[in-house]
Amino acid sequence: MTGLPCASGKPKVVVLGSINMDLVCTMPWMPSAGETIMAGDFHSTPGGKGANQAVAAARLGADVSMVGRVGDDTFGPPLLDGLRGHGIDVSGVVVDQSNSTGVAMILLEPDGENRIIAVYGANMACDEAQLDAAKRAIDVAKVLMLQLEVPLEVSLAAAEYAKSTGIPVVWDPAPARELPPRAFELTHVLTPNQSEAEILTGVRVVDAASAELAAKAILAKGTAVAVVKLGEAGLVYATSDDVRHLPAFDVDVLDSVAAGDAFGGGLAVGLAEGLPLHEAVRLGMAAGALAVTRSGAQEAMPSRLEVEALIAKTKTN
Repeated sequence: MTGLPCASGKPKVVVLGSINMDLVCTMPWMPSAGETIMAGDFHSTPGGKGANQAVAAARLGADVSMVGRVGDDTFGPPLLDGLRGHGIDVSGVVVDQSNSTGVAMILLEPDGENRIIAVYGANMACDEAQLDAAKRAIDVAKVLMLQLEVPLEVSLAAAEYAKSTGIPVVWDPAPARELPPRAFELTHVLTPNQSEAEILTGVRVVDAASAELAAKAILAKGTAVAVVKLGEAGLVYATSDDVRHLPAFDVDVLDSVAAGDAFGGGLAVGLAEGLPLHEAVRLGMAAGALAVTRSGAQEAMPSRLEVEALIAKTKTN
């Protein structure tokens, strides 16, 4: 890694990604076509996979730069204020006069499972301005985080630059879609869930054994580390010389929204700090586990003390 030391002394993480307002509705069940049901609760909360991961990383001790776009509307300014409140540098975020802030409509079931409808708005208008901002931040960073909620060509160009400077890319391939071959080659750690892994590899992931097959297929495409997330069954990660299945932490699930983002933030911080891969993965898993015990997205992200306490508790049990 060639990133320069950060003035704060904290490891620098750059997040190029989405910034949304989440509109969350709690449902007794999912309606069928033409069916109207009475929902239990509604609230709005800051979200977007990029912004969620930025908050997760900041809460876990990183110096975070967020790069993206919001609209000049009701949602944009409070979203930026919220990121600033977490100590995140938002100088790389443009306020877009032509596009609305992204929104995600999240339907929650009683068991904590969710369905999400996303309207990406200004996020999908990210262009050369965001790429230039990402490059400036990458020059002093330890890790670049990407997702799939901004234009793919912008993310690919940022990944290309990061790789050229020796900065590892942690890419969360969500929402699910196919990726070009170059994306795998530019990515140090790819972190799909089960459905995303199937789209990327053609392997139907239903358990640890099939997750191992998918992880190895990702490695064959040129990625250094493949992490296949299995929800309650934990995850499988693979490198060229190691494959492991790690069981999930035992917690009571309240809300699975942004669990993957908490994991990504923890993994990125661990890598930025130079932790061994196994420890960085466990840091991410603990962050994700704590996030599902709380409602919401960014407000559910745990602190470093909470994460380390969960890891220590698990080791002593």
